[in-house]
Amino acid sequence: MTKHLPSNWAEALLSEVTEINPPNPSKVPSDSALVSFVPMAAVEEMTGRMDATVAKKWSEVRKGYTRFQEGDVVMAKITPSMENGKAAFARGLIGGIGAGTTEFHVFRPREGVEGRFILHYLLQESFRRQARARMTGTAGQLRVPIQFLEEQQLPLPPTNEQQRIVDAVESYLSRFDAAVASLERVHTKLKAYRASVLNAAVEGRLVPTEAEIARQEGRDYEPAQVLLDRILKERRRRWEEAELARLQKAGKPPKDDKWKAKYEEPAPPDASKAPELPEGWCWVRLEQVTEVQLGQQRAPVHAGAEEQIPYVRAANITWEGLDLSDVKKMGFPNPERYRLRWGDVLLSEASGSPMEAGKPAIWRDEIPGACYQKTLLRVRAIDERALLPEFLRLVFLRDCVTGKFARLAPGVGIVHLTAERMLVWLIPLPPVEEQRRIVEEVERLESVQRVSMKMVADTQRRTVRLRQSILRWAFEGKLVDQNPSDEPAEKLLARIKAERATAAPVKESRARKAKAAS
Repeated sequence: MTKHLPSNWAEALLSEVTEINPPNPSKVPSDSALVSFVPMAAVEEMTGRMDATVAKKWSEVRKGYTRFQEGDVVMAKITPSMENGKAAFARGLIGGIGAGTTEFHVFRPREGVEGRFILHYLLQESFRRQARARMTGTAGQLRVPIQFLEEQQLPLPPTNEQQRIVDAVESYLSRFDAAVASLERVHTKLKAYRASVLNAAVEGRLVPTEAEIARQEGRDYEPAQVLLDRILKERRRRWEEAELARLQKAGKPPKDDKWKAKYEEPAPPDASKAPELPEGWCWVRLEQVTEVQLGQQRAPVHAGAEEQIPYVRAANITWEGLDLSDVKKMGFPNPERYRLRWGDVLLSEASGSPMEAGKPAIWRDEIPGACYQKTLLRVRAIDERALLPEFLRLVFLRDCVTGKFARLAPGVGIVHLTAERMLVWLIPLPPVEEQRRIVEEVERLESVQRVSMKMVADTQRRTVRLRQSILRWAFEGKLVDQNPSDEPAEKLLARIKAERATAAPVKESRARKAKAAS
């Protein structure tokens, strides 16, 4: 029950002041007439607006669709659209008629009831929370039952005051919408700023190059080609060590060095189409400077293994780094192969969103002994003193946010990077001291950006709360002044009741019977 209503207000059932889910528009058009087609996607969240510009013939939508007319209010009755505030006032309909998804409830206001007043009542968070609690059906198919709507009581002001309230609410909300649009533009600019910073970092335009500083200081420096030569020597040394151990374990110790000829030197990169790099930098293929490996696949046999080892998966990688609040466990027949080590760079190998594929994070041994699953690629620098994991992450982050990985991983539904594609991926290699300066400067700029993004997010949340406060004040009679000369809402309700009584007999709603009985 609504308490402390202003004078001239009255309590009313939603089913008294609106016709809920009327079967058809008041005037049915001809079969060939064009009407607005409004699917769920055409209804905005929380704004009360719909896109009514798409036209279809009445013959195509008169059956199997929800029909409504100019001035009606539609509301999503399914989850999560209903919770997200998918409701709208029907205006600007082609031919004054609309049709849309069967997952709409339709409210047709009675004479003297402002449709937008009903709309804002439905957009209240308190109403949607109650509706969510009364939903029926199975998970994923929950719907707001019509009985809940018929039983809803709302505070009803006089007709003139309804109009004043609607005007005031929409004046406030239009300003909120403008503020939200401005915040979204800021958010977009901050994302673009991040991409520009990463591009500048990876292309050698963010900090002075090591070559420039060395000239100014009159000293030599170690160019990237020297780093690459050292990394390639270390790569070969590791292969020879592993191959010798394999031969000895197989009982075939080598008698000479001919076995070393089996080593396959990685092919040099084809940088003919790659951008020009600063002095002292060079292009490398990922297989030249790192080890790339896909994680272990999940399988029932691993779930039932005696030893359960924690593992990291794509869900643990966020844009801000690792989120290890939910870490799963499974068996690993060969745990050493998949054991994570400090400095490993992890990439999301696959994603339903192309712009999420390749999202990187650095492993800092947060869970000692942890392994990783097949949804991740592990990229391990052969020599972390020559290729810093932090710089490697910046390269991958740039390639992700600028869409380079998305273009690498074509597909429908879920896109995959694959280890094979990544082995031949080109990355720039700067001198190691320059890598350090780049990482430090990016971290400084990203910290500033994070503060700005948080301010934007906090302001957006405050705007949502203010929107709900405006709606609450509106239905408490605190938003506009009351006018004693307005016709009392009780007279409006009496007139609606009389008009319904003289109309063709219809089946009384359950809520109306319940109220009459009480």
